[in-house]
Amino acid sequence: MSDVTRILKSIESGDPKAADELLPLVYGELRKLASAKMANESPNQTLQSTALVHEAWLRLVGNDNPQFANRAHFFAAAAEAMRRILIDKARRKRALRHGGDQQRVDMDGVEVAAPDGDDQLLAVNDALDKLAAQNKAEAELVKLRYFVGMTLEEAAAVLGISTRTADNYWAHARAWLYKEIERNRSL
Repeated sequence: MSDVTRILKSIESGDPKAADELLPLVYGELRKLASAKMANESPNQTLQSTALVHEAWLRLVGNDNPQFANRAHFFAAAAEAMRRILIDKARRKRALRHGGDQQRVDMDGVEVAAPDGDDQLLAVNDALDKLAAQNKAEAELVKLRYFVGMTLEEAAAVLGISTRTADNYWAHARAWLYKEIERNRSL
């Protein structure tokens, strides 16, 4: 049994100090995953990967007694927490009181700045929710790859599936999501 699994079992049994032991063991991995995801965000992003990890950590263990079955369950929950944080941030930025759909203007070149990825992020999130209703395993794989930045091999290990199966899921999910996003754009 790995240290992470042992500590997760301690957390489940109600040990108040177990969460403090877990963070040093998983922080490096969570930071790496958050950094990979933040590298794909727009350059004017104000959320830093460290803040994303800390916010996800608070959401994961901020409950009175979080329960994780194993390491894979913990990292899947971390991926979901990071996804929700990024989605909430994108929704806040699109809110009218935060500027809504207004575009930045580069005063030096008097050109409209490139649109940020918030619309795309929200479109992917909406389509991903629909995919999850049809195929939960593929949706979980997409969350780990797209929102956390894991490689195919890392995501397969977390989900407990073969790399080949993960590759098949990834190919199908990408095609399905593309069709769904395009269909919603045309509406």
